[in-house]
Amino acid sequence: MQAQFPRTTVGGISVSRMIIGSNWMAGYSHRSPAADAMIRERHAAPESIEPMLSAFLSYGVDTIMAPFGQTPAILEAIRRAEQRSGRGMILVDTPIINVDDNAAARKEAETVIRHSREMGAAFCLLHHSSVEQLVNKNRHEICRLDDYTKMIRDAGLVPGLSAHMPELVVYSDENGYDVETYIQIYNCMGFLMQVEIESVNGIIQSAKKPVMTIKPMAAGRCTPFVGLNFSWATIRDCDMVTVGCFNEREAAEDIEISMAALERRAPRLEGRSSPNQNQDAFGRKGSEN
Repeated sequence: MQAQFPRTTVGGISVSRMIIGSNWMAGYSHRSPAADAMIRERHAAPESIEPMLSAFLSYGVDTIMAPFGQTPAILEAIRRAEQRSGRGMILVDTPIINVDDNAAARKEAETVIRHSREMGAAFCLLHHSSVEQLVNKNRHEICRLDDYTKMIRDAGLVPGLSAHMPELVVYSDENGYDVETYIQIYNCMGFLMQVEIESVNGIIQSAKKPVMTIKPMAAGRCTPFVGLNFSWATIRDCDMVTVGCFNEREAAEDIEISMAALERRAPRLEGRSSPNQNQDAFGRKGSEN
Protein backbone atom coordinates (compact mmCIF):
# COMPACT_ATOMS: atom_id res chain seq x y z
CA MET A 1 0.00 0.00 0.00
CA GLN A 2 1.22 3.50 -0.83
CA ALA A 3 2.16 5.83 2.00
CA GLN A 4 -0.89 7.93 2.81
CA PHE A 5 -0.88 11.71 2.80
CA PRO A 6 -1.30 13.51 6.16
CA ARG A 7 -4.76 14.70 7.14
CA THR A 8 -6.40 17.49 9.11
CA THR A 9 -9.92 18.16 10.38
CA VAL A 10 -12.22 20.87 9.06
CA GLY A 11 -15.67 21.35 10.54
CA GLY A 12 -15.51 17.89 12.08
CA ILE A 13 -14.61 16.21 8.77
CA SER A 14 -11.26 14.53 8.15
CA VAL A 15 -9.73 15.80 4.91
CA SER A 16 -6.37 15.28 3.22
CA ARG A 17 -3.98 18.19 3.72
CA MET A 18 -3.37 18.16 -0.02
CA ILE A 19 -6.51 19.17 -1.90
CA ILE A 20 -6.95 18.40 -5.59
CA GLY A 21 -7.45 21.60 -7.55
CA SER A 22 -9.54 21.77 -10.70
CA ASN A 23 -8.31 24.69 -12.83
CA TRP A 24 -6.07 22.39 -14.90
CA MET A 25 -9.00 20.07 -15.51
CA ALA A 26 -11.63 22.73 -16.21
CA GLY A 27 -9.58 25.02 -18.46
CA TYR A 28 -8.74 27.96 -16.19
CA SER A 29 -4.99 28.14 -16.76
CA HIS A 30 -4.31 31.75 -15.70
CA ARG A 31 -1.86 31.61 -18.61
CA SER A 32 -3.44 32.24 -22.02
CA PRO A 33 -6.49 31.41 -24.15
CA ALA A 34 -4.36 28.82 -25.94
CA ALA A 35 -3.54 27.10 -22.63
CA ASP A 36 -7.20 27.20 -21.62
CA ALA A 37 -8.14 25.56 -24.91
CA MET A 38 -5.42 22.91 -24.53
CA ILE A 39 -6.79 21.93 -21.12
CA ARG A 40 -10.40 21.83 -22.28
CA GLU A 41 -9.51 19.72 -25.30
CA ARG A 42 -7.53 17.26 -23.17
CA HIS A 43 -10.11 17.01 -20.40
CA ALA A 44 -13.38 17.40 -22.26
CA ALA A 45 -14.49 13.95 -21.06
CA PRO A 46 -14.22 12.19 -17.68
CA GLU A 47 -12.11 9.39 -19.14
CA SER A 48 -9.04 11.65 -19.26
CA ILE A 49 -9.55 12.99 -15.72
CA GLU A 50 -10.26 9.76 -13.85
CA PRO A 51 -6.66 8.36 -13.97
CA MET A 52 -5.39 11.53 -12.32
CA LEU A 53 -7.98 11.30 -9.55
CA SER A 54 -7.20 7.62 -9.05
CA ALA A 55 -3.51 8.50 -8.69
CA PHE A 56 -4.34 11.00 -5.95
CA LEU A 57 -6.61 8.51 -4.19
CA SER A 58 -3.89 5.86 -4.12
CA TYR A 59 -1.93 8.19 -1.79
CA GLY A 60 -4.93 9.09 0.35
CA VAL A 61 -5.48 12.48 -1.28
CA ASP A 62 -9.26 12.29 -1.32
CA THR A 63 -10.36 15.93 -1.12
CA ILE A 64 -11.15 17.92 -4.26
CA MET A 65 -12.15 21.56 -4.83
CA ALA A 66 -14.15 22.81 -7.82
CA PRO A 67 -17.26 24.73 -8.88
CA PHE A 68 -18.89 21.36 -9.51
CA GLY A 69 -22.11 22.77 -10.96
CA GLN A 70 -20.05 24.14 -13.85
CA THR A 71 -17.79 21.12 -14.36
CA PRO A 72 -19.87 17.99 -15.11
CA ALA A 73 -16.89 16.10 -16.59
CA ILE A 74 -15.00 16.44 -13.31
CA LEU A 75 -18.03 15.30 -11.32
CA GLU A 76 -18.41 12.21 -13.50
CA ALA A 77 -14.67 11.49 -13.24
CA ILE A 78 -15.00 11.57 -9.45
CA ARG A 79 -17.76 8.95 -9.61
CA ARG A 80 -15.59 6.73 -11.80
CA ALA A 81 -12.54 7.12 -9.56
CA GLU A 82 -14.61 6.32 -6.49
CA GLN A 83 -15.99 3.20 -8.12
CA ARG A 84 -12.56 2.07 -9.31
CA SER A 85 -10.84 2.64 -5.94
CA GLY A 86 -13.69 1.76 -3.61
CA ARG A 87 -12.94 4.99 -1.77
CA GLY A 88 -15.13 8.07 -1.49
CA MET A 89 -13.98 11.59 -2.27
CA ILE A 90 -14.68 14.70 -0.23
CA LEU A 91 -16.06 17.50 -2.40
CA VAL A 92 -15.40 21.17 -1.63
CA ASP A 93 -17.85 23.08 -3.81
CA THR A 94 -17.25 26.76 -4.62
CA PRO A 95 -20.55 27.90 -6.15
CA ILE A 96 -21.29 31.34 -7.53
CA ILE A 97 -24.55 32.69 -6.09
CA ASN A 98 -26.77 35.69 -6.64
CA VAL A 99 -26.32 37.93 -3.57
CA ASP A 100 -28.84 40.62 -4.53
CA ASP A 101 -30.94 41.67 -1.54
CA ASN A 102 -34.37 40.51 -2.65
CA ALA A 103 -36.56 37.43 -2.31
CA ALA A 104 -36.00 36.15 -5.85
CA ALA A 105 -32.21 36.29 -5.50
CA ARG A 106 -32.30 34.52 -2.14
CA LYS A 107 -34.45 31.76 -3.61
CA GLU A 108 -31.97 31.43 -6.48
CA ALA A 109 -29.07 31.21 -4.00
CA GLU A 110 -30.87 28.53 -2.00
CA THR A 111 -31.37 26.48 -5.16
CA VAL A 112 -27.66 26.67 -6.03
CA ILE A 113 -26.65 25.69 -2.50
CA ARG A 114 -29.06 22.75 -2.38
CA HIS A 115 -27.61 21.60 -5.69
CA SER A 116 -24.19 21.43 -4.00
CA ARG A 117 -25.60 18.87 -1.62
CA GLU A 118 -27.34 16.96 -4.41
CA MET A 119 -23.99 16.64 -6.20
CA GLY A 120 -22.47 15.08 -3.08
CA ALA A 121 -20.47 18.00 -1.70
CA ALA A 122 -19.52 18.05 1.98
CA PHE A 123 -18.36 21.69 1.98
CA CYS A 124 -19.90 24.77 0.39
CA LEU A 125 -17.42 27.65 0.19
CA LEU A 126 -19.11 30.57 -1.51
CA HIS A 127 -17.11 31.86 -4.47
CA HIS A 128 -15.06 34.98 -3.82
CA SER A 129 -16.76 36.87 -6.67
CA SER A 130 -20.07 36.55 -4.82
CA VAL A 131 -18.91 37.16 -1.26
CA GLU A 132 -16.76 40.18 -2.09
CA GLN A 133 -19.92 42.02 -3.19
CA LEU A 134 -21.06 41.95 0.44
CA VAL A 135 -17.92 43.44 2.02
CA ASN A 136 -18.07 46.74 3.88
CA LYS A 137 -14.46 47.63 4.67
CA ASN A 138 -15.43 50.70 6.68
CA ARG A 139 -17.50 48.64 9.10
CA HIS A 140 -15.40 45.45 8.94
CA GLU A 141 -18.49 43.50 7.92
CA ILE A 142 -19.58 40.96 5.34
CA CYS A 143 -23.18 42.07 5.08
CA ARG A 144 -25.89 39.39 5.16
CA LEU A 145 -23.33 36.58 5.22
CA ASP A 146 -25.32 34.91 7.99
CA ASP A 147 -28.23 34.49 5.56
CA TYR A 148 -26.10 32.37 3.25
CA THR A 149 -24.26 30.36 5.90
CA LYS A 150 -27.68 29.42 7.32
CA MET A 151 -28.76 28.24 3.86
CA ILE A 152 -25.60 26.12 3.73
CA ARG A 153 -26.19 24.62 7.17
CA ASP A 154 -29.85 23.98 6.35
CA ALA A 155 -28.73 22.06 3.26
CA GLY A 156 -26.54 19.82 5.44
CA LEU A 157 -23.24 21.30 4.25
CA VAL A 158 -20.22 22.77 6.05
CA PRO A 159 -19.90 26.51 5.32
CA GLY A 160 -16.75 28.39 4.40
CA LEU A 161 -15.50 31.35 2.39
CA SER A 162 -13.38 31.70 -0.71
CA ALA A 163 -11.35 34.68 0.47
CA HIS A 164 -9.24 35.96 -2.39
CA MET A 165 -9.61 39.30 -0.62
CA PRO A 166 -7.57 38.60 2.54
CA GLU A 167 -9.70 40.96 4.62
CA LEU A 168 -12.51 38.40 4.45
CA VAL A 169 -10.61 36.16 6.85
CA VAL A 170 -10.03 39.07 9.23
CA TYR A 171 -13.65 40.28 9.17
CA SER A 172 -15.07 36.80 9.51
CA ASP A 173 -12.92 36.06 12.54
CA GLU A 174 -13.72 39.46 14.10
CA ASN A 175 -17.47 38.94 13.74
CA GLY A 176 -17.61 35.23 14.51
CA TYR A 177 -19.43 34.32 11.31
CA ASP A 178 -20.50 30.70 10.97
CA VAL A 179 -17.71 29.47 8.70
CA GLU A 180 -15.37 26.53 9.29
CA THR A 181 -12.60 27.23 6.78
CA TYR A 182 -11.22 29.74 4.31
CA ILE A 183 -9.75 29.56 0.82
CA GLN A 184 -6.81 31.95 0.49
CA ILE A 185 -4.42 32.59 -2.41
CA TYR A 186 -0.88 31.97 -1.16
CA ASN A 187 2.32 31.38 -3.12
CA CYS A 188 6.00 32.28 -3.12
CA MET A 189 5.60 34.72 -6.01
CA GLY A 190 2.70 36.75 -4.66
CA PHE A 191 0.72 35.80 -7.78
CA LEU A 192 -2.84 37.22 -7.60
CA MET A 193 -2.31 38.09 -3.94
CA GLN A 194 -3.71 41.49 -3.04
CA VAL A 195 -1.06 42.37 -0.44
CA GLU A 196 2.48 41.24 0.37
CA ILE A 197 3.24 37.57 0.94
CA GLU A 198 4.30 38.34 4.50
CA SER A 199 0.95 39.98 5.24
CA VAL A 200 -1.07 37.07 3.93
CA ASN A 201 1.14 34.67 5.88
CA GLY A 202 0.31 36.62 9.03
CA ILE A 203 -3.41 36.37 8.28
CA ILE A 204 -3.13 32.61 7.73
CA GLN A 205 -1.11 32.14 10.92
CA SER A 206 -3.71 34.11 12.94
CA ALA A 207 -6.84 32.63 11.33
CA LYS A 208 -9.25 31.04 13.80
CA LYS A 209 -10.14 28.29 11.33
CA PRO A 210 -8.05 26.06 9.02
CA VAL A 211 -7.08 27.65 5.71
CA MET A 212 -7.16 25.98 2.29
CA THR A 213 -4.36 27.71 0.39
CA ILE A 214 -4.54 27.79 -3.40
CA LYS A 215 -2.24 28.48 -6.36
CA PRO A 216 0.98 27.28 -4.68
CA MET A 217 2.83 27.19 -8.00
CA ALA A 218 1.45 30.55 -9.15
CA ALA A 219 -0.31 28.91 -12.09
CA GLY A 220 2.93 27.44 -13.44
CA ARG A 221 5.09 30.50 -12.82
CA CYS A 222 7.34 28.57 -10.46
CA THR A 223 8.29 24.90 -10.32
CA PRO A 224 6.48 22.44 -8.04
CA PHE A 225 9.67 21.95 -5.98
CA VAL A 226 9.92 25.67 -5.21
CA GLY A 227 6.22 26.40 -4.79
CA LEU A 228 5.28 23.38 -2.72
CA ASN A 229 8.30 23.57 -0.43
CA PHE A 230 7.48 27.21 0.30
CA SER A 231 3.82 26.52 1.04
CA TRP A 232 4.34 23.51 3.30
CA ALA A 233 7.12 25.27 5.22
CA THR A 234 5.11 28.41 5.98
CA ILE A 235 1.58 27.23 6.87
CA ARG A 236 0.25 25.59 10.03
CA ASP A 237 -0.31 21.87 10.58
CA CYS A 238 -4.07 22.41 10.34
CA ASP A 239 -3.85 24.15 6.94
CA MET A 240 -4.01 22.69 3.44
CA VAL A 241 -2.47 23.18 -0.01
CA THR A 242 -4.59 22.91 -3.15
CA VAL A 243 -2.64 21.50 -6.09
CA GLY A 244 -3.65 21.62 -9.74
CA CYS A 245 -2.31 19.02 -12.19
CA PHE A 246 -2.65 18.19 -15.86
CA ASN A 247 -2.20 14.42 -15.63
CA GLU A 248 -1.46 11.54 -13.27
CA ARG A 249 2.33 11.87 -13.68
CA GLU A 250 2.24 15.44 -12.41
CA ALA A 251 0.03 14.31 -9.55
CA ALA A 252 2.58 11.69 -8.47
CA GLU A 253 5.43 14.21 -8.64
CA ASP A 254 3.54 16.82 -6.61
CA ILE A 255 2.66 14.24 -3.96
CA GLU A 256 6.28 13.07 -3.67
CA ILE A 257 7.60 16.65 -3.46
CA SER A 258 5.00 17.48 -0.81
CA MET A 259 5.57 14.38 1.29
CA ALA A 260 9.31 15.00 1.14
CA ALA A 261 8.80 18.59 2.27
CA LEU A 262 6.68 17.47 5.23
CA GLU A 263 9.18 14.73 6.12
CA ARG A 264 12.14 17.11 5.66
CA ARG A 265 13.95 14.96 3.11
CA ALA A 266 14.94 15.26 -0.53
CA PRO A 267 12.23 14.19 -3.01
CA ARG A 268 12.87 11.02 -4.97
CA LEU A 269 12.44 12.22 -8.54
CA GLU A 270 14.02 11.37 -11.86
CA GLY A 271 16.50 13.86 -13.26
CA ARG A 272 15.23 16.28 -15.85
CA SER A 273 15.87 15.63 -19.51
CA SER A 274 18.61 17.41 -21.44
CA PRO A 275 20.33 17.00 -24.83
CA ASN A 276 23.42 16.08 -22.77
CA GLN A 277 22.33 14.25 -19.64
CA ASN A 278 25.91 13.51 -18.59
CA GLN A 279 26.75 16.89 -17.04
CA ASP A 280 28.39 17.47 -13.68
CA ALA A 281 25.78 20.08 -12.81
CA PHE A 282 23.14 17.33 -12.99
CA GLY A 283 25.05 15.12 -10.57
CA ARG A 284 26.16 12.88 -13.48
CA LYS A 285 23.90 10.84 -15.71
CA GLY A 286 20.72 12.48 -14.45
CA SER A 287 20.95 10.97 -10.98
CA GLU A 288 18.16 11.61 -8.51
CA ASN A 289 17.92 15.12 -7.14
